Amino acid sequence: MAAMIFSIANQKGGVGKTTTAINLSASLARKGVATLLIDLDPQGNTTSGLGLKKESGGSLYDVLHGEADAIDRVKETSQKNLSIIPAEVDLVAIEVELSQKGDYLMRLRQCLAPIKKTDRFRAIILDCPPALGLISMNSLACADKLIVTLQCEYLALEGLSQILGVVEDLRGRGINPSLEIGGILMTMFDIRTNLSRQIVEDVQRHFHQLAFSTVIPRSVRLSEAPSFGQSIFDYDRMSSGAKAYERLGEEVIRRFGLDR
Repeated sequence: MAAMIFSIANQKGGVGKTTTAINLSASLARKGVATLLIDLDPQGNTTSGLGLKKESGGSLYDVLHGEADAIDRVKETSQKNLSIIPAEVDLVAIEVELSQKGDYLMRLRQCLAPIKKTDRFRAIILDCPPALGLISMNSLACADKLIVTLQCEYLALEGLSQILGVVEDLRGRGINPSLEIGGILMTMFDIRTNLSRQIVEDVQRHFHQLAFSTVIPRSVRLSEAPSFGQSIFDYDRMSSGAKAYERLGEEVIRRFGLDR
């Protein structure tokens, strides 16, 4: 069965996107879902967040130029069922260099097609830069599902309509007609504030079928884990963040049939 590709994207930074990419991937892997995590952000926070070094020649940079194969960039992690394609600083140049290609929005889809067709992975998760540039657009052009991380604040809702509009545009132009909103994930939830509760209620009311029932809490342990190169499960598996991402993994498996 072909792998399902999930793009975790949001044009706004600091909304839990990379935290979700790391810990959702780890959660799926812990539940026996063979998962490939791809770091597309030149900052490489996902890469370092799993304890890997950002090394020249280790990313998809030359793959996107057609000079290498994506499968050769896959690295195993310390966790069973979880592999990664790291990022490197050179990915910064891709934004300019891809724009000079005629098929600039389809490069990532072409690169990942051979991996998707194999039975090595059931889920491929793409962590995108905090902007809707060419890298993020490439991820949306090849993804089956988009997962939007949304911080529990009102300003975050303004950006939600923008990225939903981008999805409609990609579908309408025939670039990726099968792209679907896989879900909206509320992050950095603070149970002490009325604002957080109100945002969650609003999103779940207006986007009922799209909103995940799992809500990710604001957590010091979640913030600390990447500095140790660990997922939250390795860093503190009894924390509220670990329990939330465990529930999210279960919800993603059920919603998208990853156990079949």
